[in-house]
Amino acid sequence: MSDYLGDTEKVPSTAVSWLPFYHDMGLMLGVILPMINQDTAVLLSPMAFLQRPARWMQLLGRHRGQISSAPNFGFDLAVRRTSDDDMAGLDLGHVRAIATGAERVNPATVRRFIDRFAKFNLSQSAIRPSYGLAEATVYVATAGPGRPPKTVCFDYQHLAAGRAKVCESDGDEGAKLVSYGAPRASTVRIVDPDTRTETREGTVGEIWVQGDNVAMGYWRNPELTERTFGAKLVDPSAGTPVGPWLRTGDLGVMFEDELFITGRIKDLLVVDGSNHYPDDIEATIQEITGGRVVAIAVPDDSTEQLVTIVEVTTWGHPDDAASDRLRTVKRDVTSAISRLHRVRVADVVMVAPGSIPVTTSGKVRRSTCVERYLNQEFTRVDGAA
Repeated sequence: MSDYLGDTEKVPSTAVSWLPFYHDMGLMLGVILPMINQDTAVLLSPMAFLQRPARWMQLLGRHRGQISSAPNFGFDLAVRRTSDDDMAGLDLGHVRAIATGAERVNPATVRRFIDRFAKFNLSQSAIRPSYGLAEATVYVATAGPGRPPKTVCFDYQHLAAGRAKVCESDGDEGAKLVSYGAPRASTVRIVDPDTRTETREGTVGEIWVQGDNVAMGYWRNPELTERTFGAKLVDPSAGTPVGPWLRTGDLGVMFEDELFITGRIKDLLVVDGSNHYPDDIEATIQEITGGRVVAIAVPDDSTEQLVTIVEVTTWGHPDDAASDRLRTVKRDVTSAISRLHRVRVADVVMVAPGSIPVTTSGKVRRSTCVERYLNQEFTRVDGAA
């Protein structure tokens, strides 16, 4: 907890959580850490949060909550559905850390959240992009206490080719990634997943982790345990152990001694022979539509094509205004992806909110989306076939 709370770690604190206990982050924040530290936990059911996202912010204010966490979509919901009346008389100045994780953090979401609740004294430094996974007790890295979230713009094409190159000017459009700081609680290396050798700083690779927080393995699954927890480096650098290492399956890069996450190995899209990070494409679309989206690659003869599923608000029964709006969204999405990512979109599927399947923690189920698309199971609000 010192990585989050700094020198005030031993001061009694109150955790506020709406995450379900069957989700690792919810179990850790809502149950295990308060029990270990003999602290207070204020709990809200996930359904109560989804019904009224303002309840989360109200509990933070009323109970002087100091630590909380949520996936990226939770921050978006709180911004869109919390009014000034909901926050009347409440102060968030005591909040020390709200961890955002479980999926790649969208810098635009972080900025909207900070801007929305600044008037209620929420500190910029309270928002803590955090990287972790269940196999490493839900925590690997976060930026140090007292620092606002740091965002760096990387050139799309260089990043897709495996190299981190900063955008030439602040106005450039590129992949905006948040920093997860310099890992302190765990040893982290960026590794070429094919050669199992360490990469140089600024080169994208798989994130490997070692530390006391890493589990011993999976229950009664020795084969998967060996593949995931027993990785060994080839020709490690001085002071770096050969193994065993935890293979996270996540792609990342160390840049100026800080960790940035680029995506999941299994989610990487290969279209027309080029690599594309779906998170980057989805972030581009969300700046246009504001809703949940998913970018997938679907087979077409001997190649794969890019398809995007976009949730848009419906406007009642179809009319000319609604149809024009949908056509504009489709045109803007197609144009933005072509211009920024240099890839052609084969299909833009516009669906009603709630149509994209997600996990219990809000992560999009990409493989399920591919299946539903191929089976034509998505109901299009634009009427396209």
